[in-house]
Amino acid sequence: MARSDSTSRLEFAQPLRRQLYIGEDGNRHKVIMVHRAVLGSLERFCGGLIEHYAGVFPLWLAPIQVRVLPIADRHNEAAELLLKRLKAEDVRVDMDNRSETIKYRIREAQVQQIPYMLVVGDKEATSGRAAVRHRRNGDMGTMATQEFIDRVKDEIATKEQ
Repeated sequence: MARSDSTSRLEFAQPLRRQLYIGEDGNRHKVIMVHRAVLGSLERFCGGLIEHYAGVFPLWLAPIQVRVLPIADRHNEAAELLLKRLKAEDVRVDMDNRSETIKYRIREAQVQQIPYMLVVGDKEATSGRAAVRHRRNGDMGTMATQEFIDRVKDEIATKEQ
């Protein structure tokens, strides 16, 4: 069962200062305002963060920090190994191995504002490297897996923007 953290408050001071209500009898009457916040404090905090970053979270805060993108089905095994290695290092990572084109999947990851994309093709699968793309900087060339992990962990630890 879902729990609602909404709040309702009675406001006495504000309406009395403004004396907003004049009844049918022509006299001023006490007014009581009811304020209702549908979202609880955690939801308002999350909403504030989303608004502050305009949905473009820095790496340390992004729900998905890295997306692994194998180019073809034959690269899935190497991409899975990369995925497991990143998960073992506590990097929030997922993999998109749908049968869409690689350009489409890269574009979709950029629209979703995923900070890093790791593209795995023939060369990367055999060399233990990955072609790294950043959502803002674009293609960053190929990197050894450990080099990329060190870079990401450092960026997370320093809370770089």
